[in-house]
Amino acid sequence: MDLSVIVASGLAVITIGFVIALYNGIIGGYNRAQRAWADVLTYERQKTKVLDALQQQVASYQDYEQRVMTDITRLRSAIAALPAEADGNALVNAEKATKALMSGLRIAVEAYPDLKASEVMNNLMREIAEQQENVGAAVVIFNREVEGFNNSIQMFPGSLVNSTMNKKNAITPFSDAEAEKGFDYKPNF
Repeated sequence: MDLSVIVASGLAVITIGFVIALYNGIIGGYNRAQRAWADVLTYERQKTKVLDALQQQVASYQDYEQRVMTDITRLRSAIAALPAEADGNALVNAEKATKALMSGLRIAVEAYPDLKASEVMNNLMREIAEQQENVGAAVVIFNREVEGFNNSIQMFPGSLVNSTMNKKNAITPFSDAEAEKGFDYKPNF
């Protein structure tokens, strides 16, 4: 066999192996981003268990706390509306509803000493705060996975492999525009 045929065959095998590795890397990145989104959904939905208990507790103070009940319902609806497909924008409503609920609970506890004295109420508030911390951590992981996936389909040569073979779309990471308003620092991109 001629040396040029052997070299050409070797280069073809290496190129095919490289394309396969890129293709599999894109699929793996997409799957990691989807799994990270599923973790976010899991933590958000775990809050509903705590919300059930909180709703029962607050119901006894319903005359005073109609707003808190409305916020609980709004948060449940926002969590139930989260899509199965990864989408950072979809989390905005759940995060706003959580902030509204936590704000309402703080006001209620300060305004009504009987609520503050309730150990059950304090435990439930602590549990919601803990669940929110879990959501925050899961969102950080989700955004990291989204960044890795998006880079893999947008940077060359992965963009070439994606446009011809995978045809995956970029995933939107979660961002909190309301929190960004509170920062004075703006990176000079």
